[in-house]
Amino acid sequence: MKTIEIKGSFRTDLGKKSSKQLRKIGNVPCVIYGKEVNIHFHAPEIAFKNLIFTPEAHLVDLNIDGKVHKAVIKDVQYHPVSDKILHADFIQVFDDKPVIINIPIKVSGDSIGVIAGGKLTIKKRNLKVKGLPNNLPEFLHIDITNLKIHDSVKVGDLSYDKIELLDQKKLMVLTIATSRVAQKGETEAVAGAPEAGAETAAAE
Repeated sequence: MKTIEIKGSFRTDLGKKSSKQLRKIGNVPCVIYGKEVNIHFHAPEIAFKNLIFTPEAHLVDLNIDGKVHKAVIKDVQYHPVSDKILHADFIQVFDDKPVIINIPIKVSGDSIGVIAGGKLTIKKRNLKVKGLPNNLPEFLHIDITNLKIHDSVKVGDLSYDKIELLDQKKLMVLTIATSRVAQKGETEAVAGAPEAGAETAAAE
């Protein structure tokens, strides 16, 4: 998994007035939930662009006044109207301790069912994963090449090296659903097939 760096500065005043002032000048109030202490800091909103507005999952090196803390994003709060970032929460991670993070899925292959007219429907675009930071992938690849119409993939059908999937095994990830095109093709196939009696008569 890729790591990006965000540079910030410690916060000494944690009041609402201070937070409002930070946002006014383009900064985001943040907190790192650590093993022993929580660290409050602020960072430029523009620094979050490659972390939040991307389909990929990342580890983050938070450079707070020169000291680096490895972390993952936990939660982001947005303004209900402007969508500006109001606050960001991080969880500190360590190389020797498993971390829980949501990782996006990435579909590959040309499904037999889609080629036949079915429609790929993705139910879950991210799955909850547990693993050591150095073992976490950027995506969870799912090959749909052999999936036919009405076939599906559940969490229990998936497995990856050195990481554990935490979502319920029965949870549907994706399915190849019947489309109007596929239904029309099936109808035409049935209509065009000779009846058993007709086949017998023709044979005679």
